[in-house]
Amino acid sequence: MAPPRPPRLVPALRALLYWSLVYGYCGLCASVHLLKLLWSIGKAPAQTFRRTARANPPACLNDPSLGTHCYVRIKDSGLRFHYVAAGERGRPLMLLLHGFPEFWYSWRHQLREFKSEYRVVALDLRGYGESDAPVHQESYKLDCLIADIKDVLDTLGYTKCVLIGHDWGGMIAWLISICYPEMIMKLVVINFPHPSVFTDYILRHPAQLLRSSFYYFFQIPWLPEFMFSINDFKALKHLFTSRSTGIGRKGRRLTTDDLEAYIYVFSQPGALSGPINHYRNIFNCLPLKHHVVTTPTLLLWGEEDAFMEAEMAEVTKMYVKNCFRLTVLSEGSHWLQQDQPDTVNRLIWAFLREERRE
Repeated sequence: MAPPRPPRLVPALRALLYWSLVYGYCGLCASVHLLKLLWSIGKAPAQTFRRTARANPPACLNDPSLGTHCYVRIKDSGLRFHYVAAGERGRPLMLLLHGFPEFWYSWRHQLREFKSEYRVVALDLRGYGESDAPVHQESYKLDCLIADIKDVLDTLGYTKCVLIGHDWGGMIAWLISICYPEMIMKLVVINFPHPSVFTDYILRHPAQLLRSSFYYFFQIPWLPEFMFSINDFKALKHLFTSRSTGIGRKGRRLTTDDLEAYIYVFSQPGALSGPINHYRNIFNCLPLKHHVVTTPTLLLWGEEDAFMEAEMAEVTKMYVKNCFRLTVLSEGSHWLQQDQPDTVNRLIWAFLREERRE
């Protein structure tokens, strides 16, 4: 009879398989993008390396109806964060966390809408926009990003808030609710499932693995930043305007100024490295050790999301041990709060005005 298999062998094999998948897929994604780069250079070399100088921000970024530009420095990390705030001081805080590749401006419709009853703060996350961007990749671990939100809340003088996150900001919002439930009165997440659902689903469903290929591509040094910048940031423009992934395919579209705002922010020197560094630690931080969410939660989902399969939204309810609301908008894209702002705002109002169920 063969001796029993050492109990540590199975976890080691799982880890080997996991990291083989990660690095193998990273290599595949890098090869695909290198081929795209070579094709672009061969077809139009001058166009590939063209970049328009953008010295001044478009006027929409200084629109007074959106609120006031403010800065706060966190004591522990020493980092300075930029945010735009609307609504009177002293009102309950609504904290808005953007996704990638976005910044505070993605919440323009919500800044105008909720300032009547809330102090609405749209934050530039670490590494984005006018917030400080540490150089080292290790500075973007999930623990650091979670601590940022807690410290910003403390520095603003609040102990609780309504927390709303979209995409990567949704990931952070879920983690804040798991780690610091006492800080969150109500949680709203847009187009991002519970992190445990995401990590399990992506390994079991090849279609989602393909949709999330950028997670793997971003593990590679410098090449993702370069690919975003060629052809005068054509890849960034494509994300927001294409028929397959863009904002407003069946809703509101970005204006010329809106699109230029995004290009302006991410065309600044070094402006892409911080945002992409957020993703370069994810495979070391997931899966989670703790999963349960005890905060009343609203999950909004655009069914036409080009990056996230809608089945993950339904599975998320398993992890919320409190009031859970899920609304899937049949014509909504990944950029839901921008292309369906009226519907999103109405659903958030209804959720906020519900009495909390014991």
